[in-house]
Amino acid sequence: MVHGGVLATLFITGLLSAVLGATVSIDEEVESGTALAVLSKPVGRLTFILAKFTGLAGALTLQCLCGALSALLATRMAFDVYGSPDYPAILIMASSIMLAFTIGLAVHFFLMKPFVGPTVLAQAACMLTGFVLINFLSRQWEPQSFGMGLDTRMIRAVILIIMALWLVGGIAIACSTRLSMIPTLVVCLALFLAGLVSDHFLGNQAESGSLWASLLYGILPNWQLFWMADALALKKNIPLAYILGAFQYAVGGLVMTLGAASLMFEHRELK
Repeated sequence: MVHGGVLATLFITGLLSAVLGATVSIDEEVESGTALAVLSKPVGRLTFILAKFTGLAGALTLQCLCGALSALLATRMAFDVYGSPDYPAILIMASSIMLAFTIGLAVHFFLMKPFVGPTVLAQAACMLTGFVLINFLSRQWEPQSFGMGLDTRMIRAVILIIMALWLVGGIAIACSTRLSMIPTLVVCLALFLAGLVSDHFLGNQAESGSLWASLLYGILPNWQLFWMADALALKKNIPLAYILGAFQYAVGGLVMTLGAASLMFEHRELK
């Protein structure tokens, strides 16, 4: 339950962040005229799209890496009815998050810097420091060897979620070249749900030789390839070869989605 819960949280929050980031970086910049100002320089539209995707992918990766620390801690903190809460983990991680916001506020107030950027970086640094400190302490506040109680298989599972979010980001970028935030969110959610059930509804028919099922099955992103909660629940490891195969699948999907985004953006009239 813990494995499924934390991975689902990372996936859904990442999907929402991808839609928001893509819309802000493309659709809103087109509407405000910022994109036209950039493209009036010697910057091609393909370069513009690739740059926006790179920034979005970096933000999604940083978000997911911070979530990965929480995911790893969740495997340590989980307990049954006869267990007890992991107070060191709760108090130290909560303090780390509050310290990051305090740093962001101080930088914003005293140095007149933007609040979001410094706070995000402080959040990553404080959470990492808190994570390291927690893993040197037991539930009873006693020193212990680093990493006791963690399910390190979550690291590879989170890496797969990051790849899936890159693919979601590519789809969101493509939609944002023509659509605003809500339609982009609807399309991304529809493709997300369709991809989750494509194995059941299209996989068997594609194997039996159905042409239309094979076409749809090949076009729809298969999110089950990136979902390892079931494997973790069955105490199975995730082979490195599988991660490399999933990476190739994600790269292929990104080539298609970013290519489509470039074509759609090439013919969009800028204000």
